[in-house]
Amino acid sequence: MDTVRSTAPRGQATSGGSEFAELTAMVKEAGLFRRRPLQYAMRGALALLAYAGVWVLLALFGGTWWQLGTAVLLAIAYTQLAFLGHDAGHKQIFRGRKANDAVGTALAGLVGMSYGWWVGKHTRHHANPNLEDSDPDIDMPALAFSTGQSRTRVGFLRWMAKYQAFLFFPLLLLEGLDLHWSGIKAVWHGELKARRLEAVLLTAHLVGYLAAVFLLLPPGIAVAFIAVHHAVWGVYMGCSFAPNHKAMPHLEPGHRLDFLRRQVLTSHNVSGGRWMTFTLGGLNYQIEHHLFPSIPMATLHRAQPLVRDFCRDRGISYSQGGLVRTYADVLRHLHEVGSPLRTAPKGAGG
Repeated sequence: MDTVRSTAPRGQATSGGSEFAELTAMVKEAGLFRRRPLQYAMRGALALLAYAGVWVLLALFGGTWWQLGTAVLLAIAYTQLAFLGHDAGHKQIFRGRKANDAVGTALAGLVGMSYGWWVGKHTRHHANPNLEDSDPDIDMPALAFSTGQSRTRVGFLRWMAKYQAFLFFPLLLLEGLDLHWSGIKAVWHGELKARRLEAVLLTAHLVGYLAAVFLLLPPGIAVAFIAVHHAVWGVYMGCSFAPNHKAMPHLEPGHRLDFLRRQVLTSHNVSGGRWMTFTLGGLNYQIEHHLFPSIPMATLHRAQPLVRDFCRDRGISYSQGGLVRTYADVLRHLHEVGSPLRTAPKGAGG
């Protein structure tokens, strides 16, 4: 993976505004901003059919430990629905905000997430990718993504930062539960515009989910089902989003990179063709997605060569690599960030 892991330089004011306008014109001319609601309708119908089918399997199989396989299938269905909700949040399905929000809210309700909380968080991320103190995706107490962050950790969190490369995938096992809990907290604190609706949806999901699982399965298998389902969902979701920025340069407050370079230099694409696009919900084209968030995910593969060649011609680093190598680079980056803590004298920094 061709990346630069040092902090992006200050200065370097460029003509990026006019360059981005030029690139945008090329993408528009290719017709890539056109919405494709029928394509999304087919994709959504298949995802909903799979989601419903898993619950039918749960009812048919009865109280057997084979239901843990059903839990894995449900985790996959949850993630595919979440991908569709992500696209709705970026207005990729319809041109109007209301229609996209209606679809996104409904999909989030099916998987027990708060759509309003996620949209707010994700919007801040897109505006400030890898910007210290501004990007919520790199503001996680359990992980440090820069040496500056690692040095602020104390106590048990400091120990975690030392060995975070080894803890990364185990921590993802909890990501599904964290998504639920974050939505509940947002509703509880009144941080959402549609607070009452989201409270109803989250409550209905929690009650309906637990009732179905414990009514259809013996208590022991039911608990195991919930654990496996949420563990796999957390890993799948985390593994879909982690490759996008985690080993890329971090920006300091006050940087002067233009929009084009800020988005390209902090993002990474995962190669792999159509299968990878399906598996990662189109997030494998992260550079193009950050430059043009409203382009339907299904057409980002057409924008990719335009953006790649445009960056090459202007000497802008364009990062792309295979999935295994990408994860290896993420883990290597996390290990390097924790290195100063492992070599520090005992007792230093708490």
